[in-house]
Amino acid sequence: MTQEEKKQGRSFGYARVSSTGQNLDRQLAELRKYVPEENIVTDKMSGKNLERPGYQALKGSLGLRRGDTLYIKSLDRLSRSKADIKAELEWFQKQGIRLMVLDLPTTMIEVPEGQEWIIDMVTNILVEVLASIAEQERQTIRRRQREGIDAAKAQGKHLGRPAMHPTDWDAVYFRWEQKKIPATKAAAILGISKATFYRLVKREREN
Repeated sequence: MTQEEKKQGRSFGYARVSSTGQNLDRQLAELRKYVPEENIVTDKMSGKNLERPGYQALKGSLGLRRGDTLYIKSLDRLSRSKADIKAELEWFQKQGIRLMVLDLPTTMIEVPEGQEWIIDMVTNILVEVLASIAEQERQTIRRRQREGIDAAKAQGKHLGRPAMHPTDWDAVYFRWEQKKIPATKAAAILGISKATFYRLVKREREN
């Protein structure tokens, strides 16, 4: 983002807590130091995915645009998933939107005109770190699943996947989980309804 774009851009804030019983006050107090009250968007929903009305409105046609700046208290306000956070950072960078994370001072630096590459460098480092953490988390999950399967087999339990899973389920599920295809297309490829697809997704995650 160039200095000219930054001068023309607007400032927004985003705050999130996981449930309606939790309080946004602390995040809002911090965001008001940088953002007008009317430009702060909130959600009271889990960070397990990105499908939250406030956040999606921010990314919609009436929300953030090139040259704008988005302030958040911490990266986990975007999502609990490191892979999702990485994808969002890349999206902001591609769209020319500056992300300021109050708990990460390196993202808050102001740079002289002509040195905007420093901001890109900081973002790229964050993306690489998050990608590494996300991969490590995936490997840990796979290892624990493998250990659980091996332990169950040692006890004589059968853990085969139910026959109701369609052919090519693994490949299609992986593409959907990586946000390569929407649920509607995934269901169509598998020849099942969208509702059935989500039921199988739930069973997959429980397993």
